[in-house]
Amino acid sequence: MRVRRVLVAVVFLVGTAGCSADGAGDVAPKQWAQSVCTALAPWRAEINDLTTKAQQQLGAAKTAAQTKTNIVDLLAGAETASEKARVGVDGAGVPDVKDGDKVAAQFTASLSKARDAYGNAKRTVSGLPTNDSKAFYASVTAAFATLKEEYEQSAIDPAHVGPKDLQKAFDEVPECR
Repeated sequence: MRVRRVLVAVVFLVGTAGCSADGAGDVAPKQWAQSVCTALAPWRAEINDLTTKAQQQLGAAKTAAQTKTNIVDLLAGAETASEKARVGVDGAGVPDVKDGDKVAAQFTASLSKARDAYGNAKRTVSGLPTNDSKAFYASVTAAFATLKEEYEQSAIDPAHVGPKDLQKAFDEVPECR
C-alpha cells in the first residue's frame, strides 16, 4: 500500500530570557543544549511510536475510512508532540553565545514549522472523502508528499547551529547523544 511507504518515509524524516546587545542570552551553552535535547528526545520518541502504531493499524485497516482515522490520529499526535517540544525548547531560554537569541528563535521556529506541517496534513487527510478508495489513497500520498516537503523545510541539525561553543555543548551533553 502506498500509504505505508509514505509513512515509512516520515519515520526517516524524524530520526530534533533576557538578551544583551549582541544577542547573547543568560543560559550557559551546555545548560541550554541539555534543555533543548531534553525537550527533543521525547518528541522524537513520540513521533517514532506514533508512526509504528499507525503502520500496525494500517496493516489491519480494511477500509479507507479506517485508514483515514488511523492517519488522522497519527498526524494529530505528531502535531501535539511537536507543540510540546516547541514549548520545551522555548522554555530553555536563550543561550549565552553570540546571536543566542537568533539561535533560540531558529529552534523554536523549526518546531513550529514541524507542528504546522503535521497540522496541515491532518486537516488535509481529515477532509478527504473515503467513498473512492483509489482516489483517497492517491490524495493521502499527495498529502504526505506535502508533509515531507514542509517537514524538510523545518529541519534543523543541532550539531551545525550557532557558534562553535554552542556546537561543542551539543556534542558534549549526554542528553544530545
